Amino acid sequence: MPDVPSAPSLLVFGGGYLGRAAAREALRRGGRATATSRDPERRRALEAEGVAALDPADAGALKTALEAATAVLVTAAPDAQGCPALRALGPLAGDAWPDWIGYVSSTSVYGDRAGGWVFEGGPLNAASLEGARRVRAERDWLDGARGMGLTLQIFRLPGFYGPGRSVVDRLRDGSARIVRKPGQVFNRIHVDDVVSGLFASMDRPRPGAAYNLTDDAPAPADVVMEWAAARMGLPRPPEIDLDDPAVSDAMRRFYLDSKRVSNALAKAELGWRPAYPTWREGLGAMLTPTPERSAA
Repeated sequence: MPDVPSAPSLLVFGGGYLGRAAAREALRRGGRATATSRDPERRRALEAEGVAALDPADAGALKTALEAATAVLVTAAPDAQGCPALRALGPLAGDAWPDWIGYVSSTSVYGDRAGGWVFEGGPLNAASLEGARRVRAERDWLDGARGMGLTLQIFRLPGFYGPGRSVVDRLRDGSARIVRKPGQVFNRIHVDDVVSGLFASMDRPRPGAAYNLTDDAPAPADVVMEWAAARMGLPRPPEIDLDDPAVSDAMRRFYLDSKRVSNALAKAELGWRPAYPTWREGLGAMLTPTPERSAA
């Protein structure tokens, strides 16, 4: 990711895979980072990396972190009652909202487009319960931001991947399976490219903006899996039907929708470019030996 001088004090509500990566980037830029997690073990792991970690149920600690933050990133998924971050932070904030708030949503808000292209201004026709919850959470954040004059940006992501979370890992541990659905395509994005897009927005905020952060190459899942297996010198994984119990609910949701998602707006407004414009570069980087990996 490019060296940018901004050094935010970042509060991440949701210290999972993406939240942790964003917090580490804030530290890399010379800033501070606090992340929430209900899991004590995850909080210890965050602290070990220099990220201040807190339980989101601790209202006092959360308020202190919010008051010190210059940016808030929400990565926590919505539940049946809406966005947990909005419920937790709203009563605490008062006039203490920072200069930048980023809400991480999903391209599932667009629903199925039968392989057609989608853009940020298009209709939101979520086909899944999770997608519908994202639509509601986006609306709740936008309504609140307009009412309070907040600088809120929304980021719609496809499935994101990176070290420890990709087809490479499933191929290595033997859990990979191929599911074929003719005509089905979707985008992906490397976690580093998500993070660079978020920080690009911090440098160029536009209140109320929504951006698709995706790669440039929507593709069928079976094509990606077979390419990775060939690069790794492994046999092609077994094929299974979409309704097979081995297909996780999360993976099954990917197959509900077929669409190509445009990232042109993020490129134009944020000056953002993915370092891994296609899954080939992203997965290939994880398969290329580096001095750090060799020493591990």
